[in-house]
Amino acid sequence: MMALICLDATEFDHVVEWASRAIRKDPKPTYLTTLGTALLKLRRHDDAVKVFDMAVQVGPADPGSWSNLGEALVDAGYSADAIGCFARALQIDPHRWDAAYKSGMLLRQQGRFEEALVCFDSCERLRPGQAPTLHLRALVLDALGRFEESLRDNRRAHQLDPENPYVSNCLGHNLMQLDRHEEALPWFDRALQRLPAFVEALNNKAFSLVRLHRFDEALATYARSKAVAPNNATADWNLALLQMLTGNFEDGWVLREARFRLPSSPIAYPKFQQPRWFGNEDVKGKTILLYADEGLGDTIQFARYVPMVAAQGARVVLAVEEAVRPLLSGLTGATLCLSKSAIFPAFDLYCPMSSLPLAFRTRLTTVPSETPYLPRPPENRLRAWEDRFGTHDNLRVGLVWSGNPKHGNDRNRSIPLRMLTRILDVDATFVSLQKDPRSTDQATLVGTEMIDWTVDLTDFIETAALVSCLDLVITVDTSVAHLAGALGRPTWVLLPHTPDYRWLLDRDDSPWYPTARLFRQTTARDYEGVVDRARTELVKLIEADRSSRL
Repeated sequence: MMALICLDATEFDHVVEWASRAIRKDPKPTYLTTLGTALLKLRRHDDAVKVFDMAVQVGPADPGSWSNLGEALVDAGYSADAIGCFARALQIDPHRWDAAYKSGMLLRQQGRFEEALVCFDSCERLRPGQAPTLHLRALVLDALGRFEESLRDNRRAHQLDPENPYVSNCLGHNLMQLDRHEEALPWFDRALQRLPAFVEALNNKAFSLVRLHRFDEALATYARSKAVAPNNATADWNLALLQMLTGNFEDGWVLREARFRLPSSPIAYPKFQQPRWFGNEDVKGKTILLYADEGLGDTIQFARYVPMVAAQGARVVLAVEEAVRPLLSGLTGATLCLSKSAIFPAFDLYCPMSSLPLAFRTRLTTVPSETPYLPRPPENRLRAWEDRFGTHDNLRVGLVWSGNPKHGNDRNRSIPLRMLTRILDVDATFVSLQKDPRSTDQATLVGTEMIDWTVDLTDFIETAALVSCLDLVITVDTSVAHLAGALGRPTWVLLPHTPDYRWLLDRDDSPWYPTARLFRQTTARDYEGVVDRARTELVKLIEADRSSRL
């Protein structure tokens, strides 16, 4: 009782003294709980963990003791262990709302979204209509890509808590993810009215403005964000993409270095002891490690700089993903091409491959655009594909319609195969270059007359050999677009209304790939029109090809 009186009086040192005396006489779980609570107030987190651990040993069937231990573990920095304690509390008492809520929060923080969703579903069932629960469940659903469901939860949370700027921002983010950018903007503005320095809302608003091609407003909004948080990596990264998209390479390459600081998904890059090369230091006679830091398409795109580094007298060691290592092993200027998981030889300097344009101060007018710059595929592989085709009576057209489903912008760049079948009625030989087609496309593929030899595309060299035997590649924005362009093959790229930065705006050609032709969505943002335009141009190409054969 003395300990409880001291606890009410916030005299925590005295609580520890009295509770400890009580525990020595009778280690009841309630006494241990009082002592642990005081220790937490005194920020003696590890001691509190020991006391609450003793409580669960004395009373293992008490869900409250398990919850207390979980909270102590969180305060002590052991969140992963805390999840197990809250789970144990729920196992004993499935109606324990607080344990479900805290477990859901921790699971979400660790990226275990499916498990977190189960916890928040339990919270909503136990105490329906709680705005914080609905908001957190909406965040989890958003992370799982279930945007419509997330939107519904956020709308309910907003009805319950209409002044909450975080709910308004998330509601706008849902609409942004659904490409409903005009609808999203008022929600970001509502959040900013309540919280003018809300950096996340500013960045989201700028992102939607970019998608609406309101670039001046987007730049102004990013300027507001930078004024509030000068070192915000997300703002720097998105601003970099905007600058690059609009042709401002000078600022864009610099800002793209923010990719290493992104809080949600920073580029994984080794910490080398050697100094980094920024393009200023003399590399003659030195060994430089060029380490691939982004996707396969980026690696292929920026491989063009390898001969330029070697031309400065450097010995170039290239470290890339194993998938493209055989393809790039014969690259001009590369003394050695290794997998990123290999043991590297001694080197003097290093540079991320995607930073090579920065090192060479690349501008829109100075892009090294000469193609092909990839090694020619081995003659035996070329002959094998030619023999497989047999006669060359029709135009050979390779098709790719989807990319990596885990890509952040996949829903805007990939298309279902059924949409691409609009062009399959023309008189050409169509060849699938689509590795691992999605289950929804499998039935469509079987129902076409398209040649599908993808089971034999065992590496990028094999794909490069097949592409080299084609007259044209039609693809969405994937690594195959870069492969075909880097081989100097005629390539048509189907692009969304707001494409990746490298494809720029309002042009049907590419400074990176002279043999590429770009087919863009209009403001209608539909791919049907893009495919129809490609079909019209393909018919013209077929007619021209026939005329040339006469």
